[in-house]
Amino acid sequence: MVEIRRTTNRRRQMADHFAEKVAQREALRINSLKHKNETVWFGLGMFGIVGRAVAIPTLIGVALGLWIDRTWPSQYSWALMGLVAGVIVGCINAAYWVRKIRSRIIEEE
Repeated sequence: MVEIRRTTNRRRQMADHFAEKVAQREALRINSLKHKNETVWFGLGMFGIVGRAVAIPTLIGVALGLWIDRTWPSQYSWALMGLVAGVIVGCINAAYWVRKIRSRIIEEE
């Protein structure tokens, strides 16, 4: 009789494990159906957003620095300072976009 209980208990554990795995797969399938429009192109688009968020302020900072260097020459390189300031502003901008999209994804889940 002890053998039968152990076998029944083990079968119950196996059935519970199987049901858990099926539920996990079903949850993944439902999640993928919700996000079926987000393909590889979505990820590449995110790279593009982050790249533009950093590149545009950097280029504006360099252009502004070069204009200041030509207009008012000094011993300091305003182009280099504009480059650093542009990269800092761009990184802050990129972090904002990533947080915004991440919070949207978390809301959907």
